[in-house]
Amino acid sequence: MNAILAIYRRELQSYFNSPMAYMFLSVFLLLTGWFYFSSFFLAGQADIRGALELIPLLFVFFAPALTMRLISEEKRTGTLELIVTYPITDGQLILGKYLAALTLLVVAILGTSSYTLTAAMLGNLDGGVTMTGYLGMILMGAAYTSIGMYASSLTDNQFVGFVLGIAFTLALFLMDKVLFFVPTALVGFFEFLSIDAHYHSMIRGVIDTRDLVYYFSLIALGIVLASRSLARRKWS
Repeated sequence: MNAILAIYRRELQSYFNSPMAYMFLSVFLLLTGWFYFSSFFLAGQADIRGALELIPLLFVFFAPALTMRLISEEKRTGTLELIVTYPITDGQLILGKYLAALTLLVVAILGTSSYTLTAAMLGNLDGGVTMTGYLGMILMGAAYTSIGMYASSLTDNQFVGFVLGIAFTLALFLMDKVLFFVPTALVGFFEFLSIDAHYHSMIRGVIDTRDLVYYFSLIALGIVLASRSLARRKWS
């Protein structure tokens, strides 16, 4: 645990010691603010449902941007080999970095609470739906971050890691958008694989065990794949 915390603190500090964290938070909050308040003026409703529905597509780009440098930059600069000389495992390294990226993403998500409070003052928000919506955002963001982490572990180039991250997360996002082209027997399978379908279930105010299992499984899968990707370098 001490090793994970050390990596976590180091990575979180590196975010805030550079412009990246501030740029990430500023752009994320500006875009989500536009999503939140456009429905106020266009539809004349103090409702955050429209914004919540657009968040998954936003995360397709923001999560890979957040994770693209986590492993690839360590590989490029050679510091990865230095880090692993310390008494830490690949899993601990991945977990520490993952938790740092997730912390920044959760801070960004919670930053939108000011928009939600504004909507609550202007209209009648359903508290239960709002809470499950935020839970869905955090779980979806955690899953996307995990997959982005895996993408970063596959290369020593940040841009390639970013593109791979977008490709992986976009594939998960589009799973339920291509059901028309899928054989009937596979429709249920593709729908279950869709990250967007599980998220939309939660922003309707429903917390289904299948959604929780899906998100936590996807988070674990990304972390395990990233750890194994690092382990392969020992055999190369």
